[in-house]
Amino acid sequence: MELNENARIDTSQIDDQRSAGGGGGGIGGLPIGGGGLTGIIVTVLIALVGGYFGINNLSGGGGEPQAGDNTKLRQECSQSDAIKQLDCRNALFVNSIQDYWADAFPQNFGDPYKPSKTVFFSNRVRTGCGAADSGTGPFYCPADDRVYIDLTFYRLLADQLGAPGEFAQPYVLAHEYGHHIQDLAGTEAAMRREQERNPSDANKLSVKLELQADCYAGVWAKNATGTDAGGVKLIKSITDQDIQEGLDTASKIGDDTLQQRSGGSVNPAEFTHGTSAQRQQWFRQGYESGSPKDCDTFAAGAVS
Repeated sequence: MELNENARIDTSQIDDQRSAGGGGGGIGGLPIGGGGLTGIIVTVLIALVGGYFGINNLSGGGGEPQAGDNTKLRQECSQSDAIKQLDCRNALFVNSIQDYWADAFPQNFGDPYKPSKTVFFSNRVRTGCGAADSGTGPFYCPADDRVYIDLTFYRLLADQLGAPGEFAQPYVLAHEYGHHIQDLAGTEAAMRREQERNPSDANKLSVKLELQADCYAGVWAKNATGTDAGGVKLIKSITDQDIQEGLDTASKIGDDTLQQRSGGSVNPAEFTHGTSAQRQQWFRQGYESGSPKDCDTFAAGAVS
C-alpha cells in the first residue's frame, strides 16, 4: 500500500481522547488486571466471539461522550513524515474511507452521507453506548455515531492473532465504517427489530450484519484513494498483497477460529460474526464487485 506523503491529513475527523484515557498502568495502553497481559488476551479472545470488533451497544447505559483534545495529533500530522506515525496513518485511512462514502452513499442509498468521527482512546472511554475499555476492541456505537479504537489493538492483532500486515489497519476501520453505513441506511435498526421478533435467529442476523460490514470494507478497498482538501490523492495504490493481508486478517477473526483459539469447541449456534471462510468470502465479494449493492447478506440464501 502506497500512501501519499504529500497529502494533508484531516485530523478533524478524529476525536483524540488518549490523554483522558484513565491514566497510567498497563503496557502500551492496555489495562493490566490481576491476570496480567496473558489474562487480558484470553479475555479478549473470548470477547471476540461475542460483540467484539463490530457494532456494539455495550451495557450500563449511555450518556454524552467525552471530549477529546486534537492539539497534539494536529501538530504531529502536519509534519513531513506524518504517515510514518501510527495515529496519523489511521487518520489518513479514515479520511479515505469517508471520502469514498461521501459519494458512494448518496449514489447507492439516496441520502446524503453523514460523517462519523473516529475516537482514539487509551485504556477506557465513555461513549453514547456506555463505558468501554481496551478489552472491548474496536467498535461502532450507533447511539453517538462514532467509531472507537484503542490503537494498541493492532499490536494484539499482529502478535496474538497473527495478522501483522499493515492493511489490517484500514480493514478494521473500513469494517467499522461499514457499520456506520448500516446505521445511516437503517439496516442496523431493521436487524435489531427482527432480532426482537425472532430471538432464536438473533445470532444468525448478527452474522449477516457483520459479514455485510466486511463486504463494505472490501468495496472501499476496491475504490480507495480519496483526496485531501486540495485534491491530492491520499492513497496512491493498493496492491494484491494488501488485499491478501485483508483476507488473512479476516481469516484470523472468524468465530470458528476464535473459539478454537480460546480453548473451546466450535459451536455454530454461538457464532455472531461469521466463520473465517465467510468473512474472507464477503470481503472478497466487496473487493471484486466494488459496489455496495452486491453486499446484501440479508438476501435469501446469501448466507447459509
